[in-house]
Amino acid sequence: MELGDWRQNILSQLQKRNREETYCFQDLITQHNKVFENANSLKHENIQLSIQNEKLRVEGGGGNRSNSATELKLQEEVQQLKQKLFTQAEELTELHRKKSGNIQEIIDLNVKLQDRNKAAADKEIQLAEAHSKIISLEAEIGMLTQANKQLQYLNDTLRDEHQALQLAFSALEDKLRKVQEENRQLVERLIKYKAKDADRMNEENDNFLNEGASKHFSTSVLSTFGIFRKRYAKMQKDLEEACRDTKGVSSDDLSEGYGPLSQSTLPSKVHLKFDAHEGEVNAIKWSPLDRIFATGGADRKVKLWDISKGIQECKGVLVGSNAGVMAVDFDASGSLVLGASNDYATRVWTVVDQRLRHTLTGHSGKVMAAKFLGDASKVVTGSHDRTLKVWDLKSRACIETKFAGSSCNDLVTVDSAGSTIISGHYDKTIRFWDSRSETSANNINLNGKITSLDLSRDSKYLLACVRDDTLELIDLRMNQVVTTYNCDGFKVGCDWSRATFSPDGQYVAVGSSDGSVYIWGVTNGKIETILKEHGSTSIGLFSRSAVTATAWHPFGNFLATVDRTKRSVIWTGDM
Repeated sequence: MELGDWRQNILSQLQKRNREETYCFQDLITQHNKVFENANSLKHENIQLSIQNEKLRVEGGGGNRSNSATELKLQEEVQQLKQKLFTQAEELTELHRKKSGNIQEIIDLNVKLQDRNKAAADKEIQLAEAHSKIISLEAEIGMLTQANKQLQYLNDTLRDEHQALQLAFSALEDKLRKVQEENRQLVERLIKYKAKDADRMNEENDNFLNEGASKHFSTSVLSTFGIFRKRYAKMQKDLEEACRDTKGVSSDDLSEGYGPLSQSTLPSKVHLKFDAHEGEVNAIKWSPLDRIFATGGADRKVKLWDISKGIQECKGVLVGSNAGVMAVDFDASGSLVLGASNDYATRVWTVVDQRLRHTLTGHSGKVMAAKFLGDASKVVTGSHDRTLKVWDLKSRACIETKFAGSSCNDLVTVDSAGSTIISGHYDKTIRFWDSRSETSANNINLNGKITSLDLSRDSKYLLACVRDDTLELIDLRMNQVVTTYNCDGFKVGCDWSRATFSPDGQYVAVGSSDGSVYIWGVTNGKIETILKEHGSTSIGLFSRSAVTATAWHPFGNFLATVDRTKRSVIWTGDM
């Protein structure tokens, strides 16, 4: 910018400011200027009169005095001029006073004008802020309105779906009642027919033995038939004794001990150690018959192992899963194996021919737990999709879905009929489900995520492995925690770490993140032993991997453990 430009710019700004500030007082300034001009003219006239007065005085003093009349006239004129001069002086003084008052009023008005301008600027700023806030609030109201509409639509959809499911459930429940009634009637008819057939067969046999044998058969035939009758009688006797033995086992017997054959031994040494899978081993379960157990691993396989000969022998590899197997289970007869997988499905194989019989699909998340529900025709599964599903293997369909609201890590069934299901969840809650109800009741909240559940044989106590590095013993009769098992060094290694009761209910076993297996006494709550065999030694350092699952043999003489480095260890005690 040139020198003349900025000067001209400043001058124009000053002129503009002058016009803006003097506009309101233009009349006052004009009157003020007129007063000053009048005062100046009077002052000039006063000076002229003074000069004339002085001239007249000089002329009068020179001896050429006029006559008395002329002198008197002059004195009168002088007196008039003096009076006029005095009046003009008073007017000038009054004008000066008014000028000072006007100046002060101008200053006060300028101050007020500045205050008004400042207040107006503040109001404009507040108005702009309020306008921007109104815009943001209108946008937020629009978003909330849209969200409200979406929620209303979702609510209507869920309500319609719930009503449809309720109607379907009612229809299926009615159908189930009818089928159960028909089944009961058919069973009663079948029992009656079998009883009639048995009576008729016994009557024919008695007639045959008493009358026909002596007439139509030789002595050798009679002796052979007598042997048959003896064997039949012995078989009947054995069956009756077996029934009496089965009925004689009560919950008191289970809590006090199971006799010499079922008395659990405290594991103290390694019986077998081998690599069970090609990757992590997530689950292990003993068969109710013989010395056979199943393992499930991250290599998508379920393997059957036999240790009856003192060595591990792989009896079969069950394939079909498309992801890691997280849980395994046998049915009561040991003829079926159940495997829950991370591919959102559960599969059932037969042990004899190792063929895949059923694939249960319907979950939308990883299936973490699966158990046979009562008999071998029903299965219950728990998943990361926060639901439990009950499956009928005969119809190969899901017959019931229970909405838990949290990921399920493990579950157990209380009785052989499968009427009660207990599930452990990610939200630190144990839920109790009745097969006749859709919702859970009498839930128990713990201090950490539940990784596993196990039930004592008498169904009185529940063992929960919790992510806060504790085991909780729950008395199901009081529905509360009665004992907590923990110690220094014990750390739960993963969200699916499995803890188990011994068959006689005297011990609990669980694996730790450092590769150790901790065993507590149930009654005294003390550490009985710590088993350290998982892992390997390299360059003087003992590195272990987390033990994921433990399983006690039904007769209590073996404890099986698996870890995340594909290792399986079979422990035994001193007999």
